[in-house]
Order: sequence, then C-alpha cells, then structure tokens
Amino acid sequence: MTTGVLSVASEVFPLIKTGGLADVAGALPASLAAHDFAVRTLMPGYPDVMRQIENADIACRFDDLFGGPARVLAATAGGLDLLVLDAPHLFDRTGGPYVSSAGHDHADNWARFAALSTAGAEIGQGAIPGFAPAIVHAHDWQAALTPVYLAVSGKPRPRSVVTIHNLAFQGNFPYQIFPRLGLPPSAWSIEGVEYYGNVGYLKGGLHAADAVTTVSPTYAEEILTPGGGMGLDGLLRGRGERLVGIVNGIDTDVWNPKTDPDIPHHYSARSPKARQRNKRALETEFGLAHEDGPIVAVVSRLTWQKGLDLVADACDDLVERGVRMVVVGSGEPMIEGSFQAAHTRHPNKIGVRIGYDEALSHRVQAGADAILVPSRFEPCGLTQLYGLRYGCIPVVAKVGGLADTVIDANHAAITAGVATGFIFAPPTRDDLIDAVDRMQRLYADPAAWRQLQLSAMQSDVSWRSSAGHYAQLFRDLIGDQRP
Repeated sequence: MTTGVLSVASEVFPLIKTGGLADVAGALPASLAAHDFAVRTLMPGYPDVMRQIENADIACRFDDLFGGPARVLAATAGGLDLLVLDAPHLFDRTGGPYVSSAGHDHADNWARFAALSTAGAEIGQGAIPGFAPAIVHAHDWQAALTPVYLAVSGKPRPRSVVTIHNLAFQGNFPYQIFPRLGLPPSAWSIEGVEYYGNVGYLKGGLHAADAVTTVSPTYAEEILTPGGGMGLDGLLRGRGERLVGIVNGIDTDVWNPKTDPDIPHHYSARSPKARQRNKRALETEFGLAHEDGPIVAVVSRLTWQKGLDLVADACDDLVERGVRMVVVGSGEPMIEGSFQAAHTRHPNKIGVRIGYDEALSHRVQAGADAILVPSRFEPCGLTQLYGLRYGCIPVVAKVGGLADTVIDANHAAITAGVATGFIFAPPTRDDLIDAVDRMQRLYADPAAWRQLQLSAMQSDVSWRSSAGHYAQLFRDLIGDQRP
C-alpha cells in the first residue's frame, strides 16, 4: 500500500529548470516510489510548462487566488504525476520563473509564490477529491508558506517538511504585503512569518514545518553557525533533531554516459575509450587547440557564491600551466566579462558560452577531464555528481555537499583506490591553482588517472540511499501524532 506525498516546487525538471532545485524535484519522486510513497508534484503553470502538458483534467478550482481565478490541472509529463497551478494572472508572462525578460525580479513574486503555497495547503487538506497526502514536502522559499498556511488553518493537516536548497535565498518581503497574504494577525510574530520587520517566507516555513531538511550533512552543520546560518542559525538550532541533512542524488537515467542522447559518443566506466572522442568533439565545438593536456570545465551560475571570480582571476596562470578551459554559464556581469576577456586573450585555450544550455552541459561533462566547483558555500551541488558519473574529475572546495560527495586524491586514498577527485581549502585563488596542479600531476600518470576515473564513475550518485533517508523521515513523521 502506498502513502501519498504532495511535493510543492517552483521548478521541476524536465519541464522547467534554472538550477539544482528542479533536478531534485524532478528525480526524487521516482526514487520514493521504491519505498511505497506516491508523489504528486504541484508546480506553477508557466508558459513553458503549459505547452508541455496534454490531456489534463481539472482537479480543483480557486475563484480568487491572489487577484484572479485559478485552477489546478492534473497531468503527466516527464514521467511525473503533476498538479499544475494554472493561474494566468500570476504565471502567464515572458521571462523566467522568477525574473522578467529584462532580468528583474517580478514585482509580484510575493503573490505568485504565496499562491503556490496556498494551493499546496488546500490540496494537502483535501481540495482534490480522492487525494489525501500524508506528507506535504515544500521546496525552498517559494513553497515555504505551505506549512504556515497548514498550521494556521485549524483543520486536520498532513505532516510537513521544508527542504532548504540554498539558505541564501529566503523570500523576504516588506511588511506591507502581510495583510494581503490571508494569514491571521497571530502569524505576524517571531513564531510566525515576521522577520526583522519584514515577511520571511522561508523563516515562517522553517518554524511551522514538522521537519526541516537540507541537501547535505555538512551543510546542515554549517547553517547552525552565525557564519553559515544567514541570520536563521538560531531558529535552525532550535529545531534540534528535526533538522536533517540528506545529500542529494541525481537521476542516473538522465545522466548516463552509456545512453545519453546529448553526447556524440557513448561510453562506460569499463569501456571508456569513446570518452577521448568526446574530448576531441568538445575541442572542436569550443574552438580549442587539439592538444594532449587536460581540459577543465566550469558549468555553473557565474557568481561570487560559486567562487567563479577565483577561476576567472586564475585563467592566465592555468593556461600558462598547460590547462585548457571551457566555461558554460551566466550570472554576474563582471564575472561574465572576465571570462570573455580571458577568451579574447587565449582564443584557442579558453572557450566561453554565456547562457544556460542543458544539452551542452552533458557534452561538457562527457568531454572535459575535470570540472571546477570552487564554491565559497555549497548546500550540496549537483555539478560534481554529474562529473563523477561521467568521469569528469571534480576539483572542489571543502564546503557543504562538495565535502560530502568527493573523496580527495591524497596519497592514502590513491593507494587504496578510492579517490574520486580533488578537494581544497580554503576557497582561494592560490589554493584552487594548487588543486589544479595536483590534478595535472595525476593526469600525467595514465594508469593512476584511469583508476581515478574508474573510482569516480563507480560512485553511487543515485537517489537510492538518499531516498531511503527521506522515506524513513516521512515514516517517522507519520507515526508522530503531535499537534
């Protein structure tokens, strides 16, 4: 017998994606099915999403949801059991899920995601006939008001979980919106959504949820400190054992070098020869010189958090050491400009693509020798997991989930045959260069590099273990009958 779960998320792969949240929301439901949890995923009806759903049924309606009528459509797409919030006045617009075509936050994001949370709470309490989830799982600030609405309803309610994908994004809005949220006056308190005189969506959810998870054990420890807690460390420490770090996995069917339709040549850990052909194809695609030395890659948001200013600053030194580089991503204009300038200085050594391209990211992982993830903080990170899966060796900072998922290629780990990448600390330019130097020395030893790639590709980066942790948490909550 299966137990129902409602997942509430602002983006879900493969329908729409801006970051790792979408990958998690898209991959976790299938893995939970193996533990007898049936997940239905509620997400906004952005134009790109509406174009991908067919034969949808109307599951429920709202006469007035933050300024207009709305309906919830039940559909299947991308292998997911979806509930799509079709509210054109909130979601039918150009731009991305959170920003306009001009790159500015939508001015009514407070209403758009309060509406998503309102719908999540109503569905969690039976708005859809025949669907009574035992667990409501809200992802990040965009869905974090869901447990708040559940808590203040006064009705019987399912257990709720909020997952923090990145504590830096909290959904804080001016007090003036509070009267429009449909919450009782009592919710304006330190135990509600009030946060230093503003409305804190994530803050409210962290307090109201029955449990809080984040996406790696190390990050769960880091956010309990003033330096990592982003102003919420006290609240999080107060959650005690109800704060759990569960490392992310990836969809190993989507990310599979043996079958990936987005890469030119398939290969596996046991038969990696075709990987070299992918490297040559990548050189051609980015206009790089055909050489024997390593290619290191960046596939990321180009931001300070991700430490990409360190890489941009180190480009000349890395090229001087014989490294070629490919960069795919977008973000802060100064960092984008630094990489473009580096390409201008070294046109056949550094290739740059500004923008997000899912298929290209697969080709990069399949062809580059190493992937750089020098984040200053990183809740989990998925890029290094893709790298492990594809034999693109991670070179990562020792923070958050990066520290939990990569085994440093020190002497002992190399000797034992368990090393999977290179870890450095602290995240500085010089330490990054030192880590790349270590990578190059091992790359120069073909047998040692082959063993490193084999160990990396044999790492379990699937959801199998992590889904089991979520399933156990859900079972514990269902058995806990506290109000």
